[in-house]
Amino acid sequence: MVSILSLWLPVLLSAVLVFVASSVIHMLLSYHVGDAGPVPDQEKAADALRGLEIPPGDYAIPRASSMKEMNTPEFAEQLKRGPVVFMTVLPNGLLAVGRSLAQWFVYCVVVGAVAGYTAGLTLAPGAEYGLVFRVVGIVAFAGYALAIPQSTIWWYRSWRFTLLTMLDGVIYALLTAGTFGWLWP
Repeated sequence: MVSILSLWLPVLLSAVLVFVASSVIHMLLSYHVGDAGPVPDQEKAADALRGLEIPPGDYAIPRASSMKEMNTPEFAEQLKRGPVVFMTVLPNGLLAVGRSLAQWFVYCVVVGAVAGYTAGLTLAPGAEYGLVFRVVGIVAFAGYALAIPQSTIWWYRSWRFTLLTMLDGVIYALLTAGTFGWLWP
């Protein structure tokens, strides 16, 4: 068994590597550009929404207030008429990218810590690189990628978005696994 405290260096270094890799993926590579498309006549749509003064949050149109209401002919008609929308409204103004980046880094540390903790419970000091790589890699992949399909299943995000985001998760898991394999005590 390996103490999580003895894994502080691979936890932090893997978080830094994942953070840098995600920055490269999102700023230099262009495969995430199509994650969200524009609505037709977006100025008109924005004007219509702006007038409603919707506070930041997650919304659905139409939205039933209960399961009973979901089974009514009136709700079925609303769905048929459309549009059917799931949307997230953000606060007005520039995006708080600094806050999101800080939260992303903390998330990377947490995934690395959970992967390291799991490996520490199952592997001894001096474990071979390949074994550490496999254990840490699968746990890191679970942390970075396995919940992503829920967005497609329940919120109708595109499968393209889901598969590309899971590909990112594979890259992050490989970086995490390699770091732990290299620095395993």
